Amino acid sequence: MPLPYFYATTNIGLKRENNEDTIVSKPGDNLWIVADGMGGHASGEVASEIAGKTIAENVNQGKPLSIAIQSAHKAILDAAESGIGHFGMGSTVVALKSSSNSYQIAWVGDSRAYLWSDDEEGPLFTQLTVDHSYVQMLYESGAISREEMLTHPEKNIITQCLGSVDIDQVRVDLIDREWQRNDLILLCSDGLTDAVDNQSICNILAKGKEISETAQELIQAALSRGGRDNISVILIAKPPSGIRRMLGSLIPN
Repeated sequence: MPLPYFYATTNIGLKRENNEDTIVSKPGDNLWIVADGMGGHASGEVASEIAGKTIAENVNQGKPLSIAIQSAHKAILDAAESGIGHFGMGSTVVALKSSSNSYQIAWVGDSRAYLWSDDEEGPLFTQLTVDHSYVQMLYESGAISREEMLTHPEKNIITQCLGSVDIDQVRVDLIDREWQRNDLILLCSDGLTDAVDNQSICNILAKGKEISETAQELIQAALSRGGRDNISVILIAKPPSGIRRMLGSLIPN
């Protein structure tokens, strides 16, 4: 895929007064982050901004993604304690750290990562992350079906987030995979996935449009279905070989 191999965008949606999502695109560090803040006006956006900034700074210093996310959890708690934002603010997060041949995805909460790939074996669309949510717990226990998850009245209740006041450490889930030639990763907040079902997301990715057009089409799909929440989308393809050398000082750290 020719440059650009990534695209990041966020939209306030149609119902919210402010955008509590934060997106971070750091190609110089091979790092991309979607953080979805919560806690009300002027607090959720504080929490998500702290999360994105702290994770990026830690990764830039060479720390593993899981440690960077734990640091963000503590940073949000410390900020609230010192009067920045409000007590109880928090953020979900999904982040991708890439190398030339592999990538790692880490997450807390219900922000998601998906994989779209098309090779000689045919197209593949997979949800890579598993939500830290109440309905996911119900599904895993056998109490509800996968179809019932989609319409459950408590589907937006998450079981943990960065800034949770009742836990010292969050559980950071991780997956590691090898890049394949035609892979495309989608990172997104639940403003997309609550409005647009997985099959519709798959259909948009399958069109094979230029990466920025695809991202904008995902945003528009959520808006056309009500746009009740902030919507954030990052698309990342396999980084071209030698991308740091090619772009050099044009990429900020």
